[in-house]
Amino acid sequence: MNTMIKHHPDDNLLTEFSAGTLAFGQSIAVSAHLHYCSRCRARVASLNTLGADLLQHGEPEAVSDSLLASVMDQLDQSPTPAPAPKAPAPAQKPRVLEKILSASGPEKWEFLTPSLHMARLKTGQQEFEVSLHRIKAGGSVAEHDHKGTEITLVLEGSFSDEAGIYNEGDFLLREAGQVHRPLASRDAPCICLSVVAAPVKMTGTFARLLNPFLSFRPQ
Repeated sequence: MNTMIKHHPDDNLLTEFSAGTLAFGQSIAVSAHLHYCSRCRARVASLNTLGADLLQHGEPEAVSDSLLASVMDQLDQSPTPAPAPKAPAPAQKPRVLEKILSASGPEKWEFLTPSLHMARLKTGQQEFEVSLHRIKAGGSVAEHDHKGTEITLVLEGSFSDEAGIYNEGDFLLREAGQVHRPLASRDAPCICLSVVAAPVKMTGTFARLLNPFLSFRPQ
């Protein structure tokens, strides 16, 4: 397990991912997080086992909140968690991203600011914009809010904001009203996977003038 990972999808997201009911755009981010995180791979493996047992015993109805909480409590307390698939070599990209890029071709980086470039990913769905963001070493992203849910997964390097420091594999979910200003570490660029349900909303004095021009283009 990568012990640097401090931020994970919550149990509701993992349960929806295991059940196959999580939106495809968000499932990409969860699947990519599992590439790095043995803890969450073990939790998903246990949820898959629970789902298979329920189907085998003829109980396809939704899992109750109390049953789910009981399962998660057992996972937290168990000294020997359910076996998880072996972690891939650290140098590899998450498999889900390799599949997307092999189907659509290499990343096409767009200039946004001197510190920030973006590459939109073609995922065949229209609910979320899925993209890669590259922040240069020591560079920052303008302060912004979110008009909808934003998931960020750190793929390479690290960044910080007002709430903390985020390293490779960390999974962050932001909602409307959660303003932040990401800053990449000084020693290396930071590359993140971003899954957003709506355009960001710039909040800085001058940056907010860009809001009418910010696009939202799921592909």
